Amino acid sequence: MMVDHDGTPLRTNRVALSGTALHYRTGGSGPAVVLLHGVPKTGYHWRHLVPRLTPHHTVVVADLRGLGDSGHPADGYDSATMSDDIAELMAHLGHEEYAVIGEDWGAVIGYQLAARHRDHVRALVFAEALFPGFGFEDHTALTAENASGMHLWHLGFYFQPDVPEMLIAGHERELITYMIKSERARPDSATPDAVDEYVRCYSLPGGIRAMLEIYRAILVDAEQNRQAAQRKLDIPVLALGGAHFVGDRAESQMRLMADDVTGHVFDAGHDLAEEVPDEVADVVLPFLAKSL
Repeated sequence: MMVDHDGTPLRTNRVALSGTALHYRTGGSGPAVVLLHGVPKTGYHWRHLVPRLTPHHTVVVADLRGLGDSGHPADGYDSATMSDDIAELMAHLGHEEYAVIGEDWGAVIGYQLAARHRDHVRALVFAEALFPGFGFEDHTALTAENASGMHLWHLGFYFQPDVPEMLIAGHERELITYMIKSERARPDSATPDAVDEYVRCYSLPGGIRAMLEIYRAILVDAEQNRQAAQRKLDIPVLALGGAHFVGDRAESQMRLMADDVTGHVFDAGHDLAEEVPDEVADVVLPFLAKSL
């Protein structure tokens, strides 16, 4: 269960959109903010940050297409299509303008949301991500591991057809636990409740397939990002990194995509909102207050 600042459970619902059904949670009041999680996580990733946001903002926590308790359609796992899901969700909820907070794949999807729906997105927080088309693909098992540990061995593995599904089946808990803990500077922040929730969702029929399809769309994403980057964002962007993972590359990547970029690096690994949620809130809340 996710709660707001008063301990009230967030409202939870599922809505049928044109491409799939999205599960979402919502609470709070004020200018709207939509939170987009990465992989292998769900909207539950934001459970510590949400109570810091709800006194000031209406918060929408979405489970991305194919992930969490959202639907598992056969296709549509490129970042542009997944961003259109979120735009449709926010329109359904009556939010004409909103800020976007995304991390990992959710950050790339958040960028596409801002680029494709410029009349609706007022500000973007881009956390712990690299862009396909701008270097993400280079961090494969064939590249030398650099000082910050950005050796993404799983990219090549996930990209293969059929074999990953066969090998992961029955071992979802082992894979998810390893991936989450290995990418954090503070592995104890991967609490049992979160691991259980992630394993539950990715073990649903189609859960692992959907996760893999997101990676298999990486070359499509690369072209989408190169096209979108030809017209820079003119909204304020806050780029966040963990010193032990993406670090200041989040900011340098976003400077290719937007003109008004502020960066901040935390003493953390990849999953900032679970590792250092109070520090994240202290940086994000003033940015949102100034931008909305």
